[in-house]
Amino acid sequence: MKYSEAKQGRIFVVRLEDGETVHEEIEKFAIKQSITAAAMIIIGGANEGSKLVVGPENGKAKPVNPMEHILDNVHEITGTGTLFPDDDGNPVIHMHMACGRNANTITGCVRSGVKVWQIMEIIIFELVDTTGKRVFDPDLGFKLLNP
Repeated sequence: MKYSEAKQGRIFVVRLEDGETVHEEIEKFAIKQSITAAAMIIIGGANEGSKLVVGPENGKAKPVNPMEHILDNVHEITGTGTLFPDDDGNPVIHMHMACGRNANTITGCVRSGVKVWQIMEIIIFELVDTTGKRVFDPDLGFKLLNP
């Protein structure tokens, strides 16, 4: 286990609009508001054609080869995530969503491009006085949180 301590900073209430891409808008907002680290919760609707990373093709393979799922219709969503800077200081989110329609639910990471259907509401809890950042791990092939 690796950990660090942080303090709570500002809290933002954000509404994303129809057609916006979740991770892109959150990262742009973080730059505009000078948010370097945060925890987030999100609810709303994901549009047809949204893409989720739904797991590695082979859990033992390195680097990880992600699988992608494309939503075939509008889905209700709920999710949670974090935001930390990478080695270059750019904000990078890691957010998972559960997307449901009727009796079916698919859960995955939003980094491939989840598009908003009508609205998504996000509460962003800024974290301050933290040393956490995302560092590229060449064995896995993606950026890991280094607290």
